[in-house]
Amino acid sequence: MFTGIIETIGTVTHLRQEAGNLHITVASSLSDELKIDQSVSHNGVCLTVVGLSPGEHTVTAIAETLSKSNLGTLRVGSLVNLERCTRVGDRLDGHIVQGHVDQTAQCLAVEEQQGSWRYTFRYNDASGNITVEKGSITVNGISLTVVDSERDQFSVAIIPYTYEHTNLKQVNAGDTVNLEFDIIGKYVARMMELRR
Repeated sequence: MFTGIIETIGTVTHLRQEAGNLHITVASSLSDELKIDQSVSHNGVCLTVVGLSPGEHTVTAIAETLSKSNLGTLRVGSLVNLERCTRVGDRLDGHIVQGHVDQTAQCLAVEEQQGSWRYTFRYNDASGNITVEKGSITVNGISLTVVDSERDQFSVAIIPYTYEHTNLKQVNAGDTVNLEFDIIGKYVARMMELRR
């Protein structure tokens, strides 16, 4: 489990395709603290550390993960939001995040608003995922609060700290991001569906 509070940004240093799998090597300030078999969120996707070298770690994304996330669009030099799993007893500063990306969204607009930024995203609502105003959403692994919610799109407001310490500063209109919808909301929506 994660909280959506990004610890650091990593930089992709190597990509290796093997059949349907993509091996992703990332350099980061926390790579030397990781161990093999540890779960780490990469842009909101829970991946297992499979290799370590000084200052770098490697994870593997399978075809299923690549089809539901933006990890397949990574290039050498891409910035990746990183968060280690939550320790029992730690504060839950963001919200409950599983690291299981539900789908991707396209960034429609980025507007600077006197020291903050407003990002608007559109997603395919055919899967039944929803947002609610003042509810939680995870974008590229970042726990955010929904400002405006429509049927297939939503906006979030970004403070300068989040802008500077995540890869949102590189997201522009037309770019693809990972979404994980609030787990409590997903259970409520599923229960409502089963009652119909």
